[in-house]
Amino acid sequence: MILSEVMTRQLQTILPDATVQEAAEKMRSYDIGILPVAENHKLVGTLTDRDIAIRAVARGRDPWKTKTREIMTAEVVTCYEDQPVEDAARLMEKNHLHRLLVVSRQDEPVGIFSIGDLAVGSGNDCLTGEVVRSVAEPYRHKR
Repeated sequence: MILSEVMTRQLQTILPDATVQEAAEKMRSYDIGILPVAENHKLVGTLTDRDIAIRAVARGRDPWKTKTREIMTAEVVTCYEDQPVEDAARLMEKNHLHRLLVVSRQDEPVGIFSIGDLAVGSGNDCLTGEVVRSVAEPYRHKR
């Protein structure tokens, strides 16, 4: 099974020069917790609700003036839409990720693959369990 068969395709993106307030409003509006940051159809980072809380709100940054690029995560782990689900699951496991951005072979963001997608779409309960256990282990991100 390949990622394009099970990933979530409803993908909302945000520009790196958008404000944190715009990003938060988009997350609220679409009820999502992650936004790929893209410029000229190329992925340049990701912004999560946690990034907003930790890198903007907790530091007292003005959400109407702070740009997404200032608080986004620039190092993005991705997988290609035509890769096997197992490859994506192993990347999630290795990097302790709940969600993995999926890109085309032209490196354009096309979807998100989450633990939920793995659980529901893969049919591999053993693999899902391994990934969930790994992601749940304590892990310190350097930011």
